Amino acid sequence: MSSGDVWIIGAAMTPFGRFADKDLLDLASEAAMGALADADTSMADIGILAMGNVYEANSHNGQRLQKQIGQTGIPVYNVVNACATGATAVRVVMMSIAAGECDSGLAVGVEKMGKMGMLGGAAKPRPDKKVYQPKGRYGSVLKTEGVLGTGLMPGVFAMAGMEYALEHGVTATHFAKVAQKNHAHSTLNPLAQYQKEFSLEEILSAEMISYPNTLPMCCPTGDGAAAVVLVSDAKLKTLDPDVRRRAVKISASVMTSDPWSKSGQVQPDVNTLTRQAADMAYEKAGIGPQDLDLVELHDCFATAELLHYDNLRLCPPGGAGDFIDSGAPWRDGSIPVNVSGGLLSKGHPLGATGVANIYEVVTHLRGEAGARQIPGAKVGLTHVIGLASACAVHILEAGVRR
Repeated sequence: MSSGDVWIIGAAMTPFGRFADKDLLDLASEAAMGALADADTSMADIGILAMGNVYEANSHNGQRLQKQIGQTGIPVYNVVNACATGATAVRVVMMSIAAGECDSGLAVGVEKMGKMGMLGGAAKPRPDKKVYQPKGRYGSVLKTEGVLGTGLMPGVFAMAGMEYALEHGVTATHFAKVAQKNHAHSTLNPLAQYQKEFSLEEILSAEMISYPNTLPMCCPTGDGAAAVVLVSDAKLKTLDPDVRRRAVKISASVMTSDPWSKSGQVQPDVNTLTRQAADMAYEKAGIGPQDLDLVELHDCFATAELLHYDNLRLCPPGGAGDFIDSGAPWRDGSIPVNVSGGLLSKGHPLGATGVANIYEVVTHLRGEAGARQIPGAKVGLTHVIGLASACAVHILEAGVRR
């Protein structure tokens, strides 16, 4: 296996939103061609393509994308891994380069969701179709939902948040402050699905979805794509000086799944796999949380972000409430978190999210984030979690090779 570093030399992202006039391949092509142009390269120089998508994963979309942007006979991997799909696609390309199978690759994440209902919910039956409804001891219809935990994402992260709150004295206001921050950050991101500020009072008094998460504390569904071009260290040395100047090093790339635990057999454990991934990533990169200049983490719900302050070691154990109270995760704080607006405002097209988080950090490390730029950013972390169960953490560094 090659011991050389892997670098990101191109990154692009479409706006996130709902686009009735664009299909999945329109969005994927836009992001892919944007990343290739940003890298000053073309499909002729790409040695592997990984295409991440969840809801149309059976359609061989990687091969279909090739027909739009260039068919060159290279290996194509169609990747699906829940909300970690995009980050997994990046890892597929990175591992192929690290193994010496090729010296450059393209990873694309895309989703076309529109205005979908709650993730994990079952489709409503047609009124003209009879549905088998067995009787059970808990009512006329056997319902395991709620009795044996929940598979609905608002419920999963609400319960995880409340468990943390009861143990560490966190309140609904602490969780609401996360949403207040991310919605404020979104106003500086022209690619975000929503770009609107909310007061703390507006967030707390909004429609309750699953306590303590109100509507502005839940991510929207939508459409979008993002892509990155990766190269080997040896390949980077042959490229134009301007490409080398803007290159961002992948210092760590880690993926975990849930270890067995008794409680995890009833309710998903969203914490342990993140803690393990973060610890492994810091060790691989040779840095600690205190070295991070920004973080893009998986805030599918406001409760999730607060938990992940602790899981990613951004605060002392049990200290997530104090961390948000201190202002540390605001864009002008000590460890800015989700300066893109996060999933709560930027949006969450599942297959695209993991790549979009990397795009955001890369943009800051290059000093190209415009009004939302974190001054002097050199090291960033991205995190995404998909149930059940996959967690990916990447640590990216700039300024290593000029």
